[in-house]
Amino acid sequence: MSGKADPLEIAKEAKPSQANNEVEEDPFEIALKQLRKAAKVLNLDEQALEILSSPQKILQVSLPVKMDDGKVKVFTGFRVRHNIARGPAKGGIRFHPQETLSTVKALSMWMTWKCAIADIPYGGAKGGIICDPSTMSQGELERLSRAYIRAIADFIGPDVDVPAPDVNTNPQIMAWMLDEYENIVRHNAPNVITGKPLEVGGSLGRFDSTGKGGMFVLREGAKKIGLDLSKARVAVQGFGNVGQFAVKFVEEMFGAKVVAVSDIKGGIYSENGFKFDDLLAWSKKIGSVVGFPGSKPITNEELLESDVDVLIPAAIEEQITARNADKIKAKIILELANGPTTPEADEILYKKGKLVLPDVLSNSGGVIVSYFEWVQNNYGEYWSTEEVTNKLDVKITKAARQVLETMDKYHVDPRTAAYVIAVKKVADAMKVRGWY
Repeated sequence: MSGKADPLEIAKEAKPSQANNEVEEDPFEIALKQLRKAAKVLNLDEQALEILSSPQKILQVSLPVKMDDGKVKVFTGFRVRHNIARGPAKGGIRFHPQETLSTVKALSMWMTWKCAIADIPYGGAKGGIICDPSTMSQGELERLSRAYIRAIADFIGPDVDVPAPDVNTNPQIMAWMLDEYENIVRHNAPNVITGKPLEVGGSLGRFDSTGKGGMFVLREGAKKIGLDLSKARVAVQGFGNVGQFAVKFVEEMFGAKVVAVSDIKGGIYSENGFKFDDLLAWSKKIGSVVGFPGSKPITNEELLESDVDVLIPAAIEEQITARNADKIKAKIILELANGPTTPEADEILYKKGKLVLPDVLSNSGGVIVSYFEWVQNNYGEYWSTEEVTNKLDVKITKAARQVLETMDKYHVDPRTAAYVIAVKKVADAMKVRGWY
């Protein structure tokens, strides 16, 4: 393929405009606040808290890549390993022009909690490269992907640290990375990377697993508050891979009506609701949901504050903050993005009686099915889509019920409840290992 990469072919989270003009708080500081809050509820040993407050390993690399014009451009990449007390590190790789080490550190910590809540035997990691893939050709993306793996090859491995796709990366990029790793180690190693194409050991049911897993969590949340999802009105922020499947599944699985959707270029609203197939066709045609026939334009702020039953942030960090949390009307906020709600907003929403189904639970479907892929690679035995979906349902539903029960037990918000479960599991693993 020649020319620039088609952004519609990159499995990214479509990024709407920020709710505020700038990021309010350092992402890693937010992650630490959330950790400390759970630690206080648990009366966690100070030594355990100190260990968990810092990543175990941080790698920063420089990646010289020959571009199509013959010039060499140097990109900066990161890989952060937060904690491996419960198993090999697990976490995606992001390509983004505003990537920062702080964001990667925060995401690696969130991955530790996500794996613990889902009860899969992994610790947390994350990777990223500062780049804008929408301006790069397929050849440039391949050379960048291979350069990154050459730089971090000694840092990863099937029993050490297992990468996966994330924002702006996709199965094709994972295939290039797998191939480069196997060239280095000189043997077949499909279990070193998940989120791969089926042709090289990927799992059926992986591509839509984050969205589908989120629907299973939403189902449990709706039961908790007595919301009939077949009559629910829904707003979805972000129309990338995860947001698209949220629109598709909330309609397909529950018969809910999606009345508001946004992407990086703007938002749309229709009292009659949107049909997924029509919206997807329009988005592919013009590169955005904006201007969809019969819709009226809305801002990102208007979408977040719209009069709906369920709000699904499926874009970027820090969209619901102290500035707009008191204006949120939705009964349930299903976080399919990472870190869309700040700690201050959490407090406001909890006091207002809103049910925030936190990211470390709600978007864990992706890592759960990545774990299934890793297991299949290890055993050389592959499952049907139905088997994968059923296993995902069982695992994430159990996790959701535990979070909701813990919320009632400790009289805390759902995010703190999720962290209480996760932090205790990781601290217990560190304790028996003799780390403190």
